Amino acid sequence: MILEVSQLAAGYGRIPILSGVTFEVAEGEFVGVLGHNGMGKTTLMRALMGYLPATAGRVAFAGADMTRAEPYLRARAGMGYVPQGREIFPGLSVLDNLRMGAVARSAPEGPAIEAALAEFPRLKRLMGRPGGALSGGEQQLLALARCLVGRPKLILLDEPTEGIQPSIIDEMVETLLRLRERGGLTMILVEQNLEFIAALSQRVLIIQKGAIVRTARPDELHDHGLIHEFIGVDD
Repeated sequence: MILEVSQLAAGYGRIPILSGVTFEVAEGEFVGVLGHNGMGKTTLMRALMGYLPATAGRVAFAGADMTRAEPYLRARAGMGYVPQGREIFPGLSVLDNLRMGAVARSAPEGPAIEAALAEFPRLKRLMGRPGGALSGGEQQLLALARCLVGRPKLILLDEPTEGIQPSIIDEMVETLLRLRERGGLTMILVEQNLEFIAALSQRVLIIQKGAIVRTARPDELHDHGLIHEFIGVDD
């Protein structure tokens, strides 16, 4: 297993959000996370990446205990994070945004940037444009490409389709599936778009009140009872 999470707890101040989250992810596996708003999906991603300290439990990545590691150490180990809202640098050019993705790496940035652009060729004509001048969909592609520049083994991808046009969503699905089939990449995906998460995930974890309550197959996301009980969105 590339990621092992055991009884992970985290929260904000005295407000607990995660209460004993336990799951494993195999190398090369794409795993989705679904749940009602406020059930701990983004908190889980932030805790896995180290932006939110664990109050209990353990996170192991590639055999190493990362429970107390700072985010930059997790990035160096091969964990990549694309947060909800993208969080690109709006005042920097697309090229400089991509260069920021190489900060955690000791290898030359040029080949890594070229490889990321090969996956997202739409960005090539935008290299000199400020990130803030891009459409929402282009910014999402930039955020994904910036993450790939860091050559991660695991990507934590949080709500990537929020406010994105359908053509960009289709492009993301095609690119991520291609990366999965090529091998060498593992992904945890938080998403409310059921078609998107079903297209990419090999299994889906259902989170409720800060804990994983069941695992679903992608085809089960068409089950109205499951959707309304655990997810709270229409399929």
